[in-house]
Amino acid sequence: MTLYSIIDEILRREGGFVNHKADRGGPTNFGITQAVLAAWRNQPATVDDVRNMTRAEARSIYFRDYITAPKFDLIQNPKLQALIIDCGVNHGVNRATRWLQSAVATKADGVMGPVTLAAINRAVPELLYKRVLSQRCIFYGQIITNDPTQAVFATGWMVRLAEFITA
Repeated sequence: MTLYSIIDEILRREGGFVNHKADRGGPTNFGITQAVLAAWRNQPATVDDVRNMTRAEARSIYFRDYITAPKFDLIQNPKLQALIIDCGVNHGVNRATRWLQSAVATKADGVMGPVTLAAINRAVPELLYKRVLSQRCIFYGQIITNDPTQAVFATGWMVRLAEFITA
């Protein structure tokens, strides 16, 4: 699996433009929120800017902000790499990095440094994958417990999880 195929899978999962009233991220297109688009463009973004964003721009945002900037491209195991990039997209790269760090028992500071990378790349891949996936599953439950309005997204989240369980 290449980094670009991982992005393509994320784009497939995320779909097109959505402006669901319960979505705390606000309007999104290809999974890119209005705030992320504004930060990428270094200027305010409107709902129409989000709606009209191209797939190519979304791919560029994913590659820079969700793969190379958090150093997820340095994870050697492709299956884990796909999972953690998807976690970063869905939950934020800081949280995804902390999950990895927790799973390998390094300092969970959300920064992918050489100690974390070394621990990740020497860990038993399947065990590390399961640990991160378990944390993600628990987190989805916490979201709904803490804010029942988010239950409207539960089926979609479980479908997303299922793809990684059966991978």
